Amino acid sequence: MFTNAGTSSFTTFLSRVAPEMLPGRRPLPPGMAADLAPHATTIVAISAAGGVVMAGDRRATMGNLIAQRDIEKVHPADAYSLVGIAGTAGIGIELMRLFQVELEHYEKIEGAMLSLDGKANRLASMIRGNLGAAMQGLAVVPLFAGFDLAGADPERAGRIFSFDVTGGPYEETGYDAIGSGSLFAKSALKKRFRAGLSVDDATRLAVEALYDAADDDTATGGPDLTRRIYPVVMTATAEGTRRLTDAETAAIAEGVVASRMENPGG
Repeated sequence: MFTNAGTSSFTTFLSRVAPEMLPGRRPLPPGMAADLAPHATTIVAISAAGGVVMAGDRRATMGNLIAQRDIEKVHPADAYSLVGIAGTAGIGIELMRLFQVELEHYEKIEGAMLSLDGKANRLASMIRGNLGAAMQGLAVVPLFAGFDLAGADPERAGRIFSFDVTGGPYEETGYDAIGSGSLFAKSALKKRFRAGLSVDDATRLAVEALYDAADDDTATGGPDLTRRIYPVVMTATAEGTRRLTDAETAAIAEGVVASRMENPGG
C-alpha cells in the first residue's frame, strides 16, 4: 500500500491503510466531552491589498481555567495559504497538521498545487469527517485564508474561507473571525475595515480586533506585556506566507496597548 501512489488524497489513503489514525474515526465513550480538553479561541483574518493577514490570540482554556497561555493557533497550510483553529485544541492541531500533509501529498503526487478553492474543499471534507466527535462536544472549526495564484487581480487575490461544524465552506468578503471572541472581534473589524488596506494596516487592525475580543471574552488572551506573549500574526502574499517576528508583533501590540491607555474606550 505504501509503495503504490493510489490517490492524491492523503486522508483517503490513510482511511484505507490506517483509518484509526484519522481524528474522526476514533471511538469515543457516550456523553459530552467538551469540558475534558483545552479549547482554542479567537482567530481573525483580513484581506488586504496584495494578500491576506491572519492573527490568533495565545490562550487555551479548559472550563474556567487557563490551560495554556502561549498556544499557537495560526499556521501555514502551504506556501501560499494559512489556517487557524478554534475549538478542541488537541484535535484542531492534529487536523491542521493532517491538512498540511494532505496539501503536500497532493502536490507530490500530481506535480501541481491545488487551487485555493480546492484547498478549502479538502479542508471541508476533513472537518466533515470529525462530525461524530463534534456532536459529542469535541468540535473544531478552522479559518482558512490564502493568496490566490489564479486571481485576475493580484491586489484582490487575498481570499478568506470559513466553515461550519458539518464542513460547509463559505467564502467571506473582507474579513472574518472565529472562536468565542469572534463576536467582539468582528464588531471591531466592522467599524474599522476598509477595502484596499495595506498589509501593514491590516496587521495592526487584526491585533486591535484581538485586543477588543480579549477585553470582553474571558477565553481570549490579550497581549501579555509582562510575560512578553503576543498574538501570532501571519501574512500570505505573492511572495508566500510569512510569520511576523516576535519583535515586530511586540511593537504592534505595545502600540495598541499604548493607544488604549490614552483612550481606554476605543
